[in-house]
Amino acid sequence: MDLSNGESVSELIQAQADVLNHAMSFIKSMSLKCALELGIPDIIQSHGKPMTLSELAAALPLHPARGDHSVHRLMRVLVHTGIFALQKVDETGHDQEEGYVLTHASRLLLKDTSLSCRPFILGILDPDLTKPWHFMSTWFQNDDPAPFKTAHGRALYDYAGHEPRINLILNEAMASDSQLAIKAVISKCKGVFEGLQSLADVGGGTGTMAAAIAQEFPTLECIVFDLPHVVAHSQDRDNLKFLGGDMFEAVPPADAILLKWILHNWNDAECVKILKRCKEAITRNGKIGKVIIMDIIMGHDTGDKRSVETQLLCDMAMMVVVQGQERNEKEWAKIFSEAGFSHYKIYPKLGFRSLLEVYP
Repeated sequence: MDLSNGESVSELIQAQADVLNHAMSFIKSMSLKCALELGIPDIIQSHGKPMTLSELAAALPLHPARGDHSVHRLMRVLVHTGIFALQKVDETGHDQEEGYVLTHASRLLLKDTSLSCRPFILGILDPDLTKPWHFMSTWFQNDDPAPFKTAHGRALYDYAGHEPRINLILNEAMASDSQLAIKAVISKCKGVFEGLQSLADVGGGTGTMAAAIAQEFPTLECIVFDLPHVVAHSQDRDNLKFLGGDMFEAVPPADAILLKWILHNWNDAECVKILKRCKEAITRNGKIGKVIIMDIIMGHDTGDKRSVETQLLCDMAMMVVVQGQERNEKEWAKIFSEAGFSHYKIYPKLGFRSLLEVYP
């Protein structure tokens, strides 16, 4: 590039800013994590009105060496990224002082709300789950299934089976995601569950998703099916039962099998094996049921640039943390066909994810 041209120098300066922003994007994530660990969203919510910097600093569990200035610098980043917002403290306009308020994003970070994303965010940013990203280039040059294995010596689910802390983090993260997911499904795709007598939530964790479905449909018998150590402490209740097992070996029979954010964890061959077990489960005793899948369809028009970015980032996460991937419609159709299914329907109504009904 010709540096004697003033315009070219300007382009380089802007390019430098772009590269630095990319390189330091992790600072946004760590600032968000800090805010959650300090309880800032809940403190602002409890205040009940715009909270000034001095009020926020006084309410935080700060060391005496920290103060308004440090809090201001943290909050300045989080306001810029849209986690919090500033609003005039005096609505009459006489006082120009500003205070912090919650946004739609930070309302999803409150502790005591059924739709909280807090456990999911803290799970993503846990040191054990961020460590594999430092091994990505090494993984490109070895034969490990995923950078997680390179970093920790075990695959994720094996590691979680030996590390109760990680197992708890994963369960809480998935339960957190399920709260919002089921609200969206019941609001936009409720019909997929109507008329069913039984449903098995395969890989259903501690049962958050299935419990909400069971409550919405009291006559529907729901089974949560997951690894024995995942469901070990879960209690059956009303029309909700828990069963331990291995989905690669067998899936409990039901009118419908639910796979919520499960298949993206696995490679194509493993997905085909899981789906074959699901097909066996929904076609026993002469019945013909369906498989309900909640997952990402890459390239499917979401109408939202942010959702496309979420899909791309999720695909990278699947590559790094497990040996899975997000798939486009053609790739989904291929594994459905290989597993012996004849057709499917797509309901693109869940933001960056879609719901699919798959039939034998």
